[in-house]
Amino acid sequence: MAMMTRENLTTTAPDEGEMRLGPSVVLEGKLRFTGTVRIDATFKGSIVTDDVVIVGERARIEASITCGTAIVNGAVTGNIDATTAVEVNATGRVRGDVETPSLAVERGALVEGGLTISGGTRGAGARASTSAGASVPAP
Repeated sequence: MAMMTRENLTTTAPDEGEMRLGPSVVLEGKLRFTGTVRIDATFKGSIVTDDVVIVGERARIEASITCGTAIVNGAVTGNIDATTAVEVNATGRVRGDVETPSLAVERGALVEGGLTISGGTRGAGARASTSAGASVPAP
């Protein structure tokens, strides 16, 4: 029988700057952070970061999001302004305007609102814009 001792006990702490807001959390207000935050909660207000915000499958967000990168797996009602990229996965739902230099929308996702794609670095290069909603049907 193996015996667990302090010497062979391994623990892992989350990386500095990473945080998770679980599904039982309900927040309202302005969320500012550095690093990566995964939100599986209900949130209403605004989210501001230069880094990464991950919207989990169970998340219900009613907020304007200003970030470096947004990865959407849940529901976002509000505008997303990302300086690097926006990724809307199959379970993701975005109802609001999206502005980013790079957009990926997976089959089954929903993006409903205005869309502005800027080429390269924000403020440089060509810009494409549309106000039509888009839905990529599931196979």
